[in-house]
Amino acid sequence: MTTLRLRPEDPADTGAVRRVLAAAFARPDVAVPPEVRLVDELRGGDAWLPELAMVAEYGGEIVGCALLTRVLVGADSVPALALGPVAVAPHRQRIGLGTSVVQAALEAATELGERLVVVLGDPAYYRRFGFSRADRLGLTSPWSGLGEPWQALVLPPTTSGEPPPPQGEVVFPPPWSKV
Repeated sequence: MTTLRLRPEDPADTGAVRRVLAAAFARPDVAVPPEVRLVDELRGGDAWLPELAMVAEYGGEIVGCALLTRVLVGADSVPALALGPVAVAPHRQRIGLGTSVVQAALEAATELGERLVVVLGDPAYYRRFGFSRADRLGLTSPWSGLGEPWQALVLPPTTSGEPPPPQGEVVFPPPWSKV
């Protein structure tokens, strides 16, 4: 029986994660998809949160990943998270691995006391995790004009009496401007 293991990325997983990203985002017009470069650049910066870089290991092979990195919200630069990229190796897609690795990342973020996650992606896919339009939560970004794909999720509070999630402009780390 093949087992699925969801865990934070280990430094030894870098090559395997790059291969999953390259395969999942392959396009005939580019040698290296921008998502691969994005993750490489995020790894070297302050936005990188190693405990929130999750991988899906299936049968001993890294076949999926979901990354949460630091973003800042509003005039007070309140910390929040950006989800992405999320990738599953093409030969392992459509069996629930993407859903599993995203859920594992969101659960890890909740355990760490994070409150807000933003994502740019397919609303039908991310709705299953509770994401909804980010503009309805008072969040803007360079992608706000895309409408429904610009989404946010408020994570459950870890203690009662926590303030509401922040509102305002979401500032992404510089590598995101290249995607």
